Amino acid sequence: MSTAQLRNIGPKSAAWLRQVGLRSAEDLAAAGAVQAFLKVRRAGFKPSLNLLYALEGALTGCHWHDVPEDRRQQLLAELEAASAALPPARGRPVGGPVTTAFYNSDGEVQPDGGDAVADGPADEDDGLPT
Repeated sequence: MSTAQLRNIGPKSAAWLRQVGLRSAEDLAAAGAVQAFLKVRRAGFKPSLNLLYALEGALTGCHWHDVPEDRRQQLLAELEAASAALPPARGRPVGGPVTTAFYNSDGEVQPDGGDAVADGPADEDDGLPT
């Protein structure tokens, strides 16, 4: 049975699953809801958590609204653990803290931004008539 015929899986979700190599109910069952969700997300799609619950519902044969709250929390914990174990996505820089350095007229860094000069020393001759 293809994933498009599974309960809770609409055309868009089925297309995402096909594009990440999950083409049948057996493929989905082998991957599990969390890994299938991660594959879709790592492929560059932007699924909401509803897809995670829909995948779980498809695997258990229930409507995604009927996935029990304790199972939802368990899925979220599994997703968080699996996401933390993955390396950063290729082609995307790992975000880090952004800092801004301000320099005074002597070229020294002013950590608090005090006495900062935006374009260089004010007494510099730029060649323009005054």
